[in-house]
Amino acid sequence: MNAWLLLAGTIVAEVIGTLCLKLSEGFSKPLWIIGTAICYGLAFWGLAIVMKRIDMSITYAVWSGVGTVLTAIVGVMLFKEGLSMAKLSGIGMVVCGVVLLNLSGTSH
Repeated sequence: MNAWLLLAGTIVAEVIGTLCLKLSEGFSKPLWIIGTAICYGLAFWGLAIVMKRIDMSITYAVWSGVGTVLTAIVGVMLFKEGLSMAKLSGIGMVVCGVVLLNLSGTSH
């Protein structure tokens, strides 16, 4: 399987896991707790596999950066969280950082 495709899948699993964590309401709803554990487990399993094929510095930066951006988007869309100019600027900087890392990085 393509390492970048697997990385995308791990990012989606991590974002869904974070969504489940929010919906668990402080670990008080068992179904969402199970969803959190499954999604985070899949995310870290996939991340470990991806790190065998793509440099760790690139893998983790993309995983955490894109995951952070997607989580912020989910927060705004589903939970009506505020989106200030400062938050938008921060998200933009994360995206620029991920792009720069990918332009300068190499994979195995």
